[in-house]
Amino acid sequence: MKRKRILLILLALIIIIQFVPADLPEVILDNPNDLFSNNEVPENIENLIRTTCYDCHSNETVYPWYSYVAPVSFLISKDTREGRHHLNFSEWEKMDAIEKAEALDDIAEEVEDREMPMKIYPIMHSDAKLSDADRRTIEEWAEKTGEELFD
Repeated sequence: MKRKRILLILLALIIIIQFVPADLPEVILDNPNDLFSNNEVPENIENLIRTTCYDCHSNETVYPWYSYVAPVSFLISKDTREGRHHLNFSEWEKMDAIEKAEALDDIAEEVEDREMPMKIYPIMHSDAKLSDADRRTIEEWAEKTGEELFD
């Protein structure tokens, strides 16, 4: 009897929490300052970055169905806001050369250290799993592009 009561309370809490808005960041598809709209980036790099980075690091987030289910929605909202704050590819052209160089250095370092994509992300997005070769490709592109900013 006590166990049934606990399960009913948990179920009620799960239902109630669905009415608390997660405040997911807005999706904007028209991004005139986007990295790929304004720069020649190799197609393979663009594909890797769009697949592994854009959901959290651009205004073009694609929210899967579970993004609207609490408490997962709260985590996705937080991670997306933080990701856009640290680096937003949709706002790339608003950065000066030094900011871009720092961002590219961070990209290379985060990918090399396997900090990005976040470990949880490829679990739900199998196409976001980076091979060692993919990681090297992104690192080399970021380092080369950073150097070219000051040529």
